[in-house]
Amino acid sequence: MHPADTAPSVVPNRPGAPDGTDAPPLLELRGVTRSYRTGGWFSPRQVREVLRGVDLTVREGGCTGVVGPSGAGKSTLCRIALGLEQPDGGMVRFMGRTWGRDVRHGLGKDRRHVQVVFQNSVNAVNPRLTVERIIGEPLENFTPLNRRQRRARAGELLEQVHLSPALLDRLPHRLSGGQLQRVCIARALAPRPRLILLDEALSSLDMLVQARVLDLLAELRRATGTAYLFVTHDVRLVPLFCDEAAVLTQGRVAPVDMHARRQARAPQASYQPDAHHAAPHQAAPHQAAYDALRAAILPAMPASAPR
Repeated sequence: MHPADTAPSVVPNRPGAPDGTDAPPLLELRGVTRSYRTGGWFSPRQVREVLRGVDLTVREGGCTGVVGPSGAGKSTLCRIALGLEQPDGGMVRFMGRTWGRDVRHGLGKDRRHVQVVFQNSVNAVNPRLTVERIIGEPLENFTPLNRRQRRARAGELLEQVHLSPALLDRLPHRLSGGQLQRVCIARALAPRPRLILLDEALSSLDMLVQARVLDLLAELRRATGTAYLFVTHDVRLVPLFCDEAAVLTQGRVAPVDMHARRQARAPQASYQPDAHHAAPHQAAPHQAAYDALRAAILPAMPASAPR
């Protein structure tokens, strides 16, 4: 058993790596652009810009949230971060290796260090494979373990995500939605990655299961030091789970001051300066984008009927 698998939840992030926003960058996107051609025989051809000069950083052992509405370019951002697509412009750097339009490197041998958990856990697994084989796929691809060792490791991973090893021989249709999503998380943890992309990984779960999976992900992050890129459209989850965050709208990224948001949510002190005495630099321009996104996603409270 690997030491990281048995470490208690109070163990800090990777040994020697600073915590939170002081950690060194693990994944960096700088000036990333991506566009697609639309149209065909019966419609004019057009170029649709999906990403426009995106800058984003995920730090060692940290969690960066990307929040945005549907169609904002979140899935395209994930595919580029996974190395499944090449950006039209800009640069992607992971673990010190750089690739982009002019550097056709991709993840290559670093593929095992980046894993992903998708939104729809049912479509993310082969329905004909047992839980053992689902979790064992990355072990077969990236490790020299034999079949007996892979089964033992799969059982350890199930225990790590708070599931019983007795589920190893079950098929996906015999699991609940929360259980199957935990199996997908166990599969992502199997090759011991440095980074896991959570692409709307909680959107298909009810609120109670969401809370349990969030607690599980936070516990795994403390125990293993794995970093997360948390992509979601649910504004409420970002302040609860992420160290850093950014709003993605119309292909552009605006950072969110998470420290300021946590201070705003904290109980107010006895002294509160007047608004006209506040320093002008305290008003962050990107906060308007965050608030506009929140208003667009969350339904407005109904107005009281006039009497």
